[in-house]
Amino acid sequence: MKKRIVVALGGNAILTNNPSAQGQQKALADTAYYLADFVEAGHELIITHGNGPQVGNLLLQQQLGATLQNPAMPLDTAVAMTQGSIGYWLENALVDELKKRGISKLATTILTQVVVSEEDPAFQSPSKPIGPFLSAEEADQESEKTGAVFKEDAGRGYRKVVPSPKPIDIVEYPVIQQLVESGVVTIAGGGGGIPVVIRNGQYKGIEAVIDKDFASEKIAALVHADMLVILTGVDHVCINYNEPNQKDLTKVTVMEIENYIQQNQFAPGSMLPKVEAAIAFIKENPRGKAVITSLENIKNLLLEETGTIITA
Repeated sequence: MKKRIVVALGGNAILTNNPSAQGQQKALADTAYYLADFVEAGHELIITHGNGPQVGNLLLQQQLGATLQNPAMPLDTAVAMTQGSIGYWLENALVDELKKRGISKLATTILTQVVVSEEDPAFQSPSKPIGPFLSAEEADQESEKTGAVFKEDAGRGYRKVVPSPKPIDIVEYPVIQQLVESGVVTIAGGGGGIPVVIRNGQYKGIEAVIDKDFASEKIAALVHADMLVILTGVDHVCINYNEPNQKDLTKVTVMEIENYIQQNQFAPGSMLPKVEAAIAFIKENPRGKAVITSLENIKNLLLEETGTIITA
């Protein structure tokens, strides 16, 4: 039975240990191999993705080369630029993979604006890491030069942090819906979307980065998706992680997983946003399913519905 599925790619699906264009294209070709299974199974597919490392690297490159005659672009524009570059690589990789399977399919990328509120408390407390990991000394030097805020991230160094407001609306969602209904594989919401606010009836870009899982959830709800698949580095969400009594969650209800949140089972900067986005999708679309699993588990998900599957 054909389903409309939104798949949110994690960072490793785009960037591994080689940040060059060729390295990222290779990673996306590997990713397309798995994503093509959704299309081959006859489903309508919308793909979203992150861009944290890419947009951070782009900002650093621009700052290093900025002059009065050639100034660096603001963050919202950098998000748009990386939406375009990653989308370009991904749509070509996916079309190429489908051709290998004898499937003729169009794919396209939609530059996606995501509406946020200027009153969102996130603007008072920047928290979303972007860009490369720096040493404490490098972070201090960069902060002195640019005024950026840096925080320690996962014991791997310091990264620039920016506000991460919650999405309110997706400007282009009617176009996304029309494309997917026409049979086009649609890449949208890249990097969580371009953050915009409404001022005097006009969309204005703002200095922020939107969590791609929350943006993906909003897209999935607005286009009436049957399933939201949030990809991460593991096949299942776990409770009692790294403890002797660690347990994989397979099929779980919203009420059950909310109880696990109350028990602080999920790390705030890692699994928690994915779980919260999955819950939000089910609450907006009670007949749908939200799945958290790995890229490599897609075939098993399609055949046996394995992974962490959250329902109302």
